[in-house]
Amino acid sequence: MIDLHTHLLPGVDDGSPSFDVSVPILERFAEQGVTTLVCTPHLEAGRAAQAPYARHRELLEELQRRAPAGLNLLLGWEIMLDSPGGDLTAPELTLGTSRALLVEFTRGGLPPGGTAELRRITRLGRTVVLAHPERYFGCTLDLVREWRRFGVVIQTDASVLMGRGTPSDFARDMLAEGLIDVLASDNHGDQRSLARAREWLLERGGEEQVDLLTHGNADCVLHDEDPIPVPPLSPGLLGRVKRLFGR
Repeated sequence: MIDLHTHLLPGVDDGSPSFDVSVPILERFAEQGVTTLVCTPHLEAGRAAQAPYARHRELLEELQRRAPAGLNLLLGWEIMLDSPGGDLTAPELTLGTSRALLVEFTRGGLPPGGTAELRRITRLGRTVVLAHPERYFGCTLDLVREWRRFGVVIQTDASVLMGRGTPSDFARDMLAEGLIDVLASDNHGDQRSLARAREWLLERGGEEQVDLLTHGNADCVLHDEDPIPVPPLSPGLLGRVKRLFGR
């Protein structure tokens, strides 16, 4: 598995506070089958020019030294699109050595001009990976379809698929329509993982979807290739999922 979105770089944001927290999580992830993990600390687009890349690179190198053998760590950011029109072309802002940017909107809802900003960033030659659209008030399946048509990669938080409430319902609706490209843990020094979502999908007959969602499309993103379309859930599987969650 490949995890594109984590907050395990210690002590830099609201994620893991220390190496003592991060390292056991990395060990657990490696045991579960994660081979590549991207540390994506929070960064506001308006402060991108001041991103503490050198310091974060030092922390990543130390974390890699303490990580289990066979687990490859990469550096990236989760960029809050707080101010439109910013320069996001610096190579230090991308996921690993790719041209992909992991971006997010505020929880308060989609801002006016949000779609235009995503389109603008793609025109800069960046692959936009939009983090957890299931969170954003005002997000619709039609909007997700529009974003994907001009190249936005949709990343959903794995744990949300197994939850309850509006974000989880919307995430499962996206899954049913084949609108999710990548799952990620968004681990903040806690118990969230890709492994549970992988098991959840396999238990419900999602063999076609699970490899693309937890490995194949993340690998495409990191190698600047177009993600492979994820098949929609079959009607039988969708019905079982909706019955499980009382829908």
